[in-house]
Amino acid sequence: MSREVEDLNRRLLRARDAMDRAYAEPLDVRAVAAVAHLSEAHFIRSFRTCFGETPHRYLQRRRVERSMFLLRETDRSITDICFDVGFMSLGTFSRTFREIVGETPSGYRDSHPAIEAPNCFQMAATRPRLPVGAAPRSSSFGEARAAAAP
Repeated sequence: MSREVEDLNRRLLRARDAMDRAYAEPLDVRAVAAVAHLSEAHFIRSFRTCFGETPHRYLQRRRVERSMFLLRETDRSITDICFDVGFMSLGTFSRTFREIVGETPSGYRDSHPAIEAPNCFQMAATRPRLPVGAAPRSSSFGEARAAAAP
């Protein structure tokens, strides 16, 4: 792997880590791209190539993953959870949750009681799956790595 590619990957990982830390805060692409020291357009293209989804979609998925945990493990209202994980609108939260998880937040809460298992097992078991009929996106990053390997 060339030094330039390695540097770009480190920058993208740094930006993704920043999104993971601040998922509940209002984030825009410009701020996250600045963490990676890239222009917005180049950051979006590079992030999608590397991780298989846009930065915005990644952030939405992280927020939904956190809300899934809160819906299972707490009795807090769906509206409170919506705002706590960083969504600005209950409608957007519900629509995004349904797109990613395949069911509404209230339906998810009703059908998924709290899990009594180690956290690493909980995370693996509850990671959002692709909705029925959706095809996984291929990542040219993995293909490029395989082609570059000696």
